[in-house]
Amino acid sequence: MTNDSPYTPPAVWTWQAENGGTFANINRPIAGATHDKPLAVGKHPLQLYSLATPNGVKITVMLEELLAQNITGAEYDAWLIQIRDGDQFGSGFVEINPNSKIPALMDYSLSPPLRVFESGNILLYLADKFATLIPKDPAGRTECLSWLFWQMGSAPYLGGGFGHFYAYAPEKLPYPIDRFTMETKRQLDVLDRQLAKHSYVSSDEYSIADIAIWAWYGQLVLGRLYNAAEFLDVQTYSHVMRWAKAIDSRPAVKRGRMVNRVSGAPEFQLHERHDASDFDNKARDKIA
Repeated sequence: MTNDSPYTPPAVWTWQAENGGTFANINRPIAGATHDKPLAVGKHPLQLYSLATPNGVKITVMLEELLAQNITGAEYDAWLIQIRDGDQFGSGFVEINPNSKIPALMDYSLSPPLRVFESGNILLYLADKFATLIPKDPAGRTECLSWLFWQMGSAPYLGGGFGHFYAYAPEKLPYPIDRFTMETKRQLDVLDRQLAKHSYVSSDEYSIADIAIWAWYGQLVLGRLYNAAEFLDVQTYSHVMRWAKAIDSRPAVKRGRMVNRVSGAPEFQLHERHDASDFDNKARDKIA
């Protein structure tokens, strides 16, 4: 790919071949399963199929926060979905999420069992199911959901836009990097201004809005996404930094970050989670 000559799109686009870059081998313009593969089912009411991307981390943090409140109905099995291997295109996963994106959840406490997909919806489903981490008054709930949906609408510019062109694209091009850097910094400024007025994003109470936003923007400013903290000058967003560090220190967040993680330091990798004791006994540094 070069910029030697301008690109003129054809009248009708056709899929020619992989377009290069990270994840190119699993990108395709059609939906549906590519192979038969049923999903395993463990012993707990909630069955999570995921990977510790920011969207996956949202749900494992949420589940660990629920368990920290002694909500036993939130016990879960977390099964690893290796997206670079195309596990999300297996028939069992597609039955739960026809969009083939992690995370996906099955609730076997109901009859028939209920599928839940899209990370924001899973957070809202769990918050409503267990009546926690979401305000009960209509005004507070609405504000919380406004910020939850802000994250769902904004993060694609961060991940699919900035993250792709800055870290994953086969060639670094100034126009898309500048375009999505500008938008990412605008979003950080939105958050910084909001957090200047509140301890947490939607109010002074920790909620699912914080869990959703921290998984993306908190980890970004803490230097865990795209190796871009210096490039984005994240230290200038002092209120975001304060909030990100406060959430990062929560024990449930520390546990949630580990689940379904397959990269980084071995002591922070718990490929699957089926029992609370797995954090002490089955992290990669314990079984390597």
